[in-house]
Amino acid sequence: QQKGAWLTVLMAEKVSRKLKRKSDQFYSEIEECEANEVKKKKSEDLSSQASSGDQTTPPNDRCDREFFDRSCEELAQALLGCVLVRECGGEECRGMVVETEAYLGGEDRAAHSFNNHKSERNAAMFMPPGTAYVYAIYGIHCCFNVSSRGKGAAVLVRALQPVSGEERMRQRRPAAKKTRDLCNGPAKLCQALSIDRSCDKLDLVTSRAVWVEPRGAGVATDDIASSGRIGVEYAGEEWSLKPLRFYIRDNQSVSKAKSTVKKH
Repeated sequence: QQKGAWLTVLMAEKVSRKLKRKSDQFYSEIEECEANEVKKKKSEDLSSQASSGDQTTPPNDRCDREFFDRSCEELAQALLGCVLVRECGGEECRGMVVETEAYLGGEDRAAHSFNNHKSERNAAMFMPPGTAYVYAIYGIHCCFNVSSRGKGAAVLVRALQPVSGEERMRQRRPAAKKTRDLCNGPAKLCQALSIDRSCDKLDLVTSRAVWVEPRGAGVATDDIASSGRIGVEYAGEEWSLKPLRFYIRDNQSVSKAKSTVKKH
């Protein structure tokens, strides 16, 4: 009887090792495919820039390094009212930032960089302020972030109000029935502006593919509301409830989740 139990354990371990090898192979193939897609996209973007005849001189009307070089919470609020611009295939799409979330780095249990964890995936969070951090969720959708001052700190851009290029956005997001639904979520805005992993680690101060333009008069303090961040319950009550989500009060393009307003 003991021998039978022992053989059962051995068989289970053998099956477990076999499944793990197949799993490792599966995820390795996914990462390889994703890497190839990124290389292909970057090559297409470079070809597009070359055909335009100007791939070195970035637009002048954009936020500079000094703008991005501030604390994560400050940058999350400063970005409100600014315009995110994506150039793709000779076309520019613009959206005003209306909602952000701050992820503070090593101390923040909700951040990808919690405990100063650094990997190839989140390396942009440790790069100079103003670096684009684009990551994939569920292997399908992307989210766009901007690094700030502070080790491993970055701001998630959660929602935009379309400014120009709306027709192109609608082609990319046919499911959106209203203008306010085009970019009212982090994955939605990336789809609408064609922001993908090829944009990861781009310098927003010099890039011709994606950049941020100043907000002019800015957003009045009384028009900025805050709440806990969305979908970070895994980080525990303390970090999920911290008011690190900022948005423009009463703006129709803000995502609807956690819409309870807390005056900032």
